[in-house]
Amino acid sequence: MKAIVYREYGSPDVLKLEEVEKPTPKDNEVLVKVHAASINYADWVALTGKPLIGRMMIGGIQKPKHMILGYDVAGKVEAIGKDVRQFQPGDDVFGDISAQGGGGLAEYVPVPEDKLVVKPANVPYEEAAAVPLAGVTALQGVRTKGQIKPGQKVLIVGASGGVGMFAVQIAKALGAEVTAVCSAKKLDVVRSVGADHVVDYTKGNFFSSGQLYDLIIGANGNYSLSEYKRALTPNGTYVCTGGSLSQIFGSMLLGSVATLGSKKKIKNLAAMPSKSDLLFMKELLETGKVVPVIDKRYPLSESAEAYRYFGKGHTTGKVVITVSA
Repeated sequence: MKAIVYREYGSPDVLKLEEVEKPTPKDNEVLVKVHAASINYADWVALTGKPLIGRMMIGGIQKPKHMILGYDVAGKVEAIGKDVRQFQPGDDVFGDISAQGGGGLAEYVPVPEDKLVVKPANVPYEEAAAVPLAGVTALQGVRTKGQIKPGQKVLIVGASGGVGMFAVQIAKALGAEVTAVCSAKKLDVVRSVGADHVVDYTKGNFFSSGQLYDLIIGANGNYSLSEYKRALTPNGTYVCTGGSLSQIFGSMLLGSVATLGSKKKIKNLAAMPSKSDLLFMKELLETGKVVPVIDKRYPLSESAEAYRYFGKGHTTGKVVITVSA
């Protein structure tokens, strides 16, 4: 089968299209004929090996532990192991396969059955492939960590990225009033997915407006904890799901200190694959409450170019790689 292989950390130039052996599923696995995969920040870390802490978390200090990237996958079940009970050949599925080190940038990938759910019939493969990692991260930020309630005010910083786009839609689906922060050229698309208010971050410090929020999701950006804290209601919560390293480590290490003496909360989200959360995302997709936004699509043979585009850091929604039609 064809696959995108890499044997050293580096730029997208290390990605090569090669012929490799077609895998055979284990007893608890299904063999998925991959139709589409998508790129996340976690995939970028796995490619470049940077930051170093990311390399340590995914394994392979000197070189990649797994040679095929692709943490999000959507496709059709080709074959099943003898212990598989949930799926049959021909089923359309999607899921987050980061726990096994990826493998989505290949014509076939074996996946434990508990990492997959049935793809919504109304959602094309490419859109489904955009959902698992980013969508579940957004859901865990808004619902699990943020504990959002209907009628509350939510601020999404970095609203035009992969996680941010889902966070806007999930917060709206859960009944919140959503303010989205992004660049001027992306205001319209963020508004189109349901944001009640949009803010161009290039026009001064939007925290100076005095507006308070019950929940702030930091999906991107590099703002101080004190700025986030000032923008929270007395019982408000800030959840860091991404952004600069200083922002991530600041919320992780200093969050509890920064909120001493108040009921405000600062949390850091280390998103984990969750079948129940992915099933919830499936329901939102089926009802049209969440619609994946795809910036660009590339064929498997142009995976290096897809990663090169993603690495520029200006994507609107997700970058998807089509593996087979």
